[in-house]
Amino acid sequence: MGIKISRGAALAAAMLLAQPAAAQDKPSFDAWLAGFRLDAAQKGISPRTLDAALTGIAPIPRVLELDQRQPEKTIRFETYRRGVVSDARVKAAKERAVQHRAALQAVSAESGVPAAFILALWAVESDFGRGQGGFAVIPSLATLAYDGRRQAFFAGELLAALTIIERGEATVGQLRGSWAGAMGQSQFMPSSYLKYAKDGDGDGKRDIWRNPRDVFASIANYLATVGWRQDLRWGREVRASQPVPSDQIGVKTRKSLSDWAALGVTRLDGAKLTGPAGLDASLIQPDGPEGPSYLVYDNFRTLMDWNRSTYFATAVGLLADRIGDG
Repeated sequence: MGIKISRGAALAAAMLLAQPAAAQDKPSFDAWLAGFRLDAAQKGISPRTLDAALTGIAPIPRVLELDQRQPEKTIRFETYRRGVVSDARVKAAKERAVQHRAALQAVSAESGVPAAFILALWAVESDFGRGQGGFAVIPSLATLAYDGRRQAFFAGELLAALTIIERGEATVGQLRGSWAGAMGQSQFMPSSYLKYAKDGDGDGKRDIWRNPRDVFASIANYLATVGWRQDLRWGREVRASQPVPSDQIGVKTRKSLSDWAALGVTRLDGAKLTGPAGLDASLIQPDGPEGPSYLVYDNFRTLMDWNRSTYFATAVGLLADRIGDG
């Protein structure tokens, strides 16, 4: 049975396409939404889902405000690190490592992802499930798709959220999360949910909102799928005994440990860098040359696949180090 598109939606989309180029640069939200709805219908989203999810929504100014207040723009890494890698959080993570030991060990053995990183991401993303976010995901994503910094990205996430509803994996009301649309205890974006969410206890559901076993399996599946290496750590703090050229700093530059040593980089205690043959690394200085320096490896890039913030990836690595094996 073909998908029926209402006459009003089709007319609104046609009017949008007929507007002069200058007007198309910034249509009204309602006109943009009509066009998006038409596109979503053509991609298989039913009128029932579209009506349930998109009727009556409007842009959320608070979402746009938060979109412009990323941590790297507002605070130094050291401040961010103290908030993320706190003694209280480490203690809470170790307690949960004991509470969920069997489930974590099983997931870690299957995926190759250490339990400490599963716990660290669970902690940072939702405070072990206690802080999943209070924004309605659909209007938040629509706001960012219409007027955010990455409109095409968020339009794709909005379509993914509608797909979750269409498949019956969650209702519109259940899709609540962060201002940017991240959902559940693992704070997966809708597209990440579709790709990586996993049934951890065999009940046929991928419940990242309420089921810790599904949360653990989903976090581990994400990292393992995007390239987690069991033979590597994420990185380590090092000492730069002399200034390193600024164009050599950042994850885009990879060098062997011997090359970094030639630039004056040592272990934190001043000892010579050591590691497996063929290992390359990048040097990051989140607070600039006056702050701490870290050599980071491929697993750091895996964490940045999860969240593109160097603050986030570094803090998660440091937190996992402190959690250890529980």
